[in-house]
Amino acid sequence: MSIYRTAGKRAFDVTLAAAALVALSPALLAVALAVRLGMGRPVLFRQLRPGRGGRPFELLKFRTMRDARDAEGRPLPDAERLTGFGKFLRRTSLDELPELWNVLRGDMSLVGPRPLLMEYLPLYSAEQARRHEVRPGMTGLAQVSGRNALTWEEKFRLDARYVEHYSLPLDMKLLMQTVRAVVTARGVSAEGSATMPRFTGSR
Repeated sequence: MSIYRTAGKRAFDVTLAAAALVALSPALLAVALAVRLGMGRPVLFRQLRPGRGGRPFELLKFRTMRDARDAEGRPLPDAERLTGFGKFLRRTSLDELPELWNVLRGDMSLVGPRPLLMEYLPLYSAEQARRHEVRPGMTGLAQVSGRNALTWEEKFRLDARYVEHYSLPLDMKLLMQTVRAVVTARGVSAEGSATMPRFTGSR
């Protein structure tokens, strides 16, 4: 096993995440202020997500949705809660910037399968569950290959392929491709959905 797959990937993550937090601090402050003025508190969206080995951690993102509920207290559909500014944050991936702190803490990696919902854990097949053999990432092979325009099954196949073959050259390539994917705003949402339909298991 290569040094990168044992210790190098973590060193790579910490170095780049720390540098990015310093370089992007003005953008972080500007977005935080805009969210505070436009949607109020809290500025950050916090949610438990499964990390390496399926262990839960608290994911940090900028809030993009209003806390709007129906008469019975249930959250309204994403399309009704997602604000115009929230759509901009998602399209430009600026809502993801607080995850750099998750990377520094060791919850996440810069590159890896995206952390999904805790409730999906029992729905994965053995092959799909391989995505939890590594730390989840801010970006990954599925994100640069189509993001939410892909089906769940396509995403999970790409996640498993990444787990099998990740390396320093591949991670650097995926980070560069992520910049292009963000600029083109490709695959931000699934067809007919404001975000992505829920995963209910594969046949």
